[in-house]
Amino acid sequence: MTRRFLFVLGSARPDGNSALLARRAAEQLPPDVEQQWIDLTAHPLPEFEDLRHDSDHVRPTEGTTALLLDATLAATDLVIVSPLYWYAVSAQTKRYLDHWSGWLRTPGLDFKDTMAGRTLWGVTALAHEEPEVADPLVGTLNNSAAYMGMRFGGVLLGNGSKPGDVLSDTQALARAKTFFAQDAPLARFPYEAG
Repeated sequence: MTRRFLFVLGSARPDGNSALLARRAAEQLPPDVEQQWIDLTAHPLPEFEDLRHDSDHVRPTEGTTALLLDATLAATDLVIVSPLYWYAVSAQTKRYLDHWSGWLRTPGLDFKDTMAGRTLWGVTALAHEEPEVADPLVGTLNNSAAYMGMRFGGVLLGNGSKPGDVLSDTQALARAKTFFAQDAPLARFPYEAG
């Protein structure tokens, strides 16, 4: 399968620091690698309704939910681009991940089997000097990948608060040059590592 990257932008600010850092990393991808960028603010998902015990989910055929589902299924590499908001992913990003629960239960979709073996990556900007404060965000993405049987390439962290700040983080920009070139191991839950 030809590599196809889906960048899911979860910031409330257009062209925020997380997106700027993701674009720097994406510039390093070979020209034959397809890229699709979807901004969750420009394409908002409806609130997720948990129907798992009430009824079957129906595959969406139009609108933002269908766009994101189809793009997700087509991606070999899924990049969650979310600023660190209250030590976790943004609300838009969390809503997108919540929709995975519905897609898992959509008849004929085989969402989990389809996503197994693909790679989940993260890119985030945080306004904090200590990167450990992003551990909950990293854990959310790692554990989501582990549940789905995906590979996890880790999270590219950059520092920035005001628009454009991340472009002054020389260490993050240096890491961005090789971020997508690294080997992504199969994700494991923390209790499995040992």
